[in-house]
Amino acid sequence: MTKLPELAVTGSTGQLGGQLARLLEAAGTAQRLLVRDAGRAPDLDGAVPTVASYADAAQAREALAGVKTLFMVSAAEAEDRLQQHYTFVDAAAEAGVQHIVYTSFFGAAPDCTFTLGRDHYATEERIKASGMDYTILRDNFYLDFLPLLAGEDGVIRGPAGNGVMAAVARADIARCALAVLGDPALHVGRSYDLTGPEDISLAAAAELLTAGTGRTVTYRNETLEEAYASRKPYGAPPWQVDAWVSTYTAIAVGELAGPTSAVHELTGREPLGLAEFLAEAHTI
Repeated sequence: MTKLPELAVTGSTGQLGGQLARLLEAAGTAQRLLVRDAGRAPDLDGAVPTVASYADAAQAREALAGVKTLFMVSAAEAEDRLQQHYTFVDAAAEAGVQHIVYTSFFGAAPDCTFTLGRDHYATEERIKASGMDYTILRDNFYLDFLPLLAGEDGVIRGPAGNGVMAAVARADIARCALAVLGDPALHVGRSYDLTGPEDISLAAAAELLTAGTGRTVTYRNETLEEAYASRKPYGAPPWQVDAWVSTYTAIAVGELAGPTSAVHELTGREPLGLAEFLAEAHTI
């Protein structure tokens, strides 16, 4: 029986995990792709799809048997996401995983404004208490999301005021993860705040989006009451609407501000700013 790779990567059917899996393939690194549906796993050289769910402890333990290093992308937003994380982290420890690399959120804390950041903090604490070695990648807001914030009318609406954020490209997070996985022992017990090169307001982002996409984009600040009212037609559950709105209020109070040098330290290259990100996106 062929020995399975000792590196496991979650999220390969998604954006971040998929980018990392392709970078690992390019580097010639064998990997075990943990997916809920093996048929959806990317077809990559040296990659072995293995079925696992965060919420199924027994299945996760089986899928992680023999894994030394685990890259764990946070689960899809769900009301029970934290419990899913706990189940998977515990299963990883029980399976004998030695080192876990987790994608958390910038400023994660038990009382941070962004509601889902609190779940990230709790997951970090579960990992730290697990006995496994760990590395935490605390990602700022994704530059990739900014073009998606504008409605059909080109307006970005939210209660962010004049606040700024050091938004980061997913591609830079993937490159950072690749660097950590290249020699995990160098990063044991480390938490990295991963940001773009600059603080940017939503008003400034709208101007850059207009210049970079050819679509007229503007920003309109909302009150909290307006923000909840404008999202009510989506019919989303209260926890999800709270998460959407608190993304903006976290920007307003400055919890996503403050560029760091971590991306450069890990990858040897400067992170992408919004203008550069948009230019790259339109040349692909």
